Amino acid sequence: MIQCKRAYEAAQPGDGYRVLVDRLWPRNRRKELLPLHAWLAEVAPSTALRQAFKSKEMDFAAFRQAYRNELAAHPEYWWPLLEKAERGVLTLIYAARDEQRNNAKVLAEWLEEALERRGDQSSPTCYAGERLG
Repeated sequence: MIQCKRAYEAAQPGDGYRVLVDRLWPRNRRKELLPLHAWLAEVAPSTALRQAFKSKEMDFAAFRQAYRNELAAHPEYWWPLLEKAERGVLTLIYAARDEQRNNAKVLAEWLEEALERRGDQSSPTCYAGERLG
């Protein structure tokens, strides 16, 4: 199970594996007061992408697609999170104010899709050359 939680919310026993998925440390949050198992800055959107979204140069749909492109280019950054999600609760910690439109939500969606693909027992190469409906 994958869930998202703001860095300013209290940790709960059911949070499971807590990982900060922002490139920058959350403002006004002392490190010793933010319980985490890991901080994976590299899985966060690139600095240029983060700044473009924050400055409103791009809307959320464009940000979401650009971030998904970054994730596709670097599976080594997010692949270890799949095992955590398969074994129990994975909580993605983020600092954004918007609880619906943020990088953690996009990453959670991406990971859920990857988990679904891993669950499929057939290989995409099995369908090479076949026409799909």
